[in-house]
Amino acid sequence: MKYLISLLFLLYQTSLFTQIVTVSEPMTLRNDASYDLLGNIKGNILLFRDQLTEFKVQCFNEDLKQIWEKEIELDKKRPQITGILPSKNDFSVLYQYKIKGNSMLKCHKYDAGANLVDSVLVKNYGDLFYTPNLEIIRSDDRSKILAHYFERPNEFHVLVFDVEKMEFLWEKDFLLDDLNYDEDFQQILVGNDGTMQLIIEKNNRKIKQEEHIFEIFSYGIETDFSTVRYTVEMKDHLTYDVYFAYDNLNKHLVAGGLYSLEHRGRAEGSYYLNVDPKDPSNLTLTFHPFGNEFVATLLEKSKNKNKGIPEVSVQEVVLRRDGGILLIGELNKISERTNAGPSSYYGRGSTNIRDYYYDDLFVISIHPNGNIHWTNVMHKKQFSQDDGAIYSSYFLAKTSSALRVIFNDEIKYENTVSEYVIKGNGEHDRNSVMSTENQQLRLRFRDSIQTGSDEIIIPSERRNRLKLVKVIFNRRT
Repeated sequence: MKYLISLLFLLYQTSLFTQIVTVSEPMTLRNDASYDLLGNIKGNILLFRDQLTEFKVQCFNEDLKQIWEKEIELDKKRPQITGILPSKNDFSVLYQYKIKGNSMLKCHKYDAGANLVDSVLVKNYGDLFYTPNLEIIRSDDRSKILAHYFERPNEFHVLVFDVEKMEFLWEKDFLLDDLNYDEDFQQILVGNDGTMQLIIEKNNRKIKQEEHIFEIFSYGIETDFSTVRYTVEMKDHLTYDVYFAYDNLNKHLVAGGLYSLEHRGRAEGSYYLNVDPKDPSNLTLTFHPFGNEFVATLLEKSKNKNKGIPEVSVQEVVLRRDGGILLIGELNKISERTNAGPSSYYGRGSTNIRDYYYDDLFVISIHPNGNIHWTNVMHKKQFSQDDGAIYSSYFLAKTSSALRVIFNDEIKYENTVSEYVIKGNGEHDRNSVMSTENQQLRLRFRDSIQTGSDEIIIPSERRNRLKLVKVIFNRRT
């Protein structure tokens, strides 16, 4: 087997950084429904492949040379994978199947050698007319999963399972009055102890601006398994976009969002929410309008034309140890247009083309008291067509001293990769990481995984062939 190890190429002008890049041999994806990188489990770099009629695990060594492959045996009743759950020492496969008309949810646990070590029937949903469309949320420490589905008109079905101990923890149905799921449901979270946070949004529109609230339901060990329900009034601000996270260290629910005052066509500022679910009166909610210089830098326009920021989203929230956050936003949009095709017997044909734009990033660091610590804008321009934007946006690698924002400079076959390295005080540098020229790579950074403080693995998908790419970042002193 031939594999490529490249000591790249880039000694920066400052001579501070180098990268080591390793690329696996290509693997054909012709029969794959999906694949999942499991990471480095006890020295084995594992890849899970769902090939519809069979399920495989492939193992690679540190040089990304494949050393073995095993087939995973699930129940024979047309199993459907619900979640692939890697952890430090093992991985689990959560799947659904039917037996005698009953919908089952089951979990298998495997060791680093893909040997079955435990199996638990998580839930028998009974004789349903349909298979529940489960969504899986995982706790930050990967020990708990929350599986939920919504049954119209107003019922949430929720269960929590301990993947580490392979134990069922709890389940509960939540009946929510006057719920419009498509408009009102915001997010659901699970803490490291298995406690749920369900966030519902109400009246986020101009005609009911004064009544705009978040309604939050907490349930689990932190609430003694009783439902705690409270509201957060948004003080006449409309939410443009928001991202919630549970701070397991401080046991608070936090959020970073973008707001509007007049209409929801543009974001006019950012806001920060920090609330103690056990004492909802212990709440911090602050709003900060965007400054002229910030908007001008982000949109690359004149300072005197601050009309807010259109087509922007909150991509994630990074928790600070002191209870503050880093809010990460990105300019992005999808546009659709019609491409007229050639005339045919049935008339003139046409196809719809989707254009994807993923452009500049910004980071807002917020103190736990709600004050702005610093803001940064990081420029990038990404454009693609009809690819679902799978090569766009970025991957965030976290270390104790800095964050690395890694992305494709352009979405094309011959490309370069760059990074922004952001320090705790907001200082940041842009560096070149690697080039894909003549390497037959197309990197999917959003599906990357971090396998060490200075190491990531990225899937590359090009012309129906998959490669794994490992990047090790080295700092020269």
